[in-house]
Amino acid sequence: MEHPPSNGCAKAVHRPSTDDNRGSFLLSAFLAMALLQRLFNPHLNASGARRARVKGSPTALRAAQLLRSSHALVQLSEAEALTAMGFMELRRYAEGEAIIRQGASGGTGDDGFMALVVDGEVTVEADVVSRLDKLTVNVLGPGSLMGEISLMDGAARSATCTASTAVQCAVLTRKSLEALILEEPTAAAKLLSAVAQRLSARLRQTDIKLHLYSQLVFSMQKEIDRLIPD
Repeated sequence: MEHPPSNGCAKAVHRPSTDDNRGSFLLSAFLAMALLQRLFNPHLNASGARRARVKGSPTALRAAQLLRSSHALVQLSEAEALTAMGFMELRRYAEGEAIIRQGASGGTGDDGFMALVVDGEVTVEADVVSRLDKLTVNVLGPGSLMGEISLMDGAARSATCTASTAVQCAVLTRKSLEALILEEPTAAAKLLSAVAQRLSARLRQTDIKLHLYSQLVFSMQKEIDRLIPD
């Protein structure tokens, strides 16, 4: 026959308290809700499908790398570039085909897209009042961006971009940008910030050029006044 311990203290048996049970129940419910949200949230499912599509395409992966190049949005991380690429579509243009037309806007069928050159060469031209022919402004290659301003404001295009060779571009439309903002707000904020910094740098360059042109005009006027006095 067994006897209780000699010290007379009965061995304590731990029984879960009501608070413990309630805590376990709440934790289980939270995990179940998180799982259901991930399974049935269309935004999460769409984002996952986009990432899988990018990772399964060598061209899309290369485009994501080019999106981070020094000619494009160097501020983006690799993950952010891959996320943004998931909302972009690849488009092909034949040699001589206009990718962007000067003066085009939403009212003329232009969806206000920004394009990243993945393969090929693009000539940027603008109509100038004093010239019969278009003025060649720039020549773009892989890693170059075009159309950022219209992506932001939807206004008319300021130049014409024509495929000098067969060209492939990764295109982000305004509609896709809205989807990016809704589904991936952090990546969208970083992309918009990078675009804003790029546009700011271009404005500063333009301001420097205007200052130099004004100095040139002033010097020429002084020389004319010297040669042709009143």
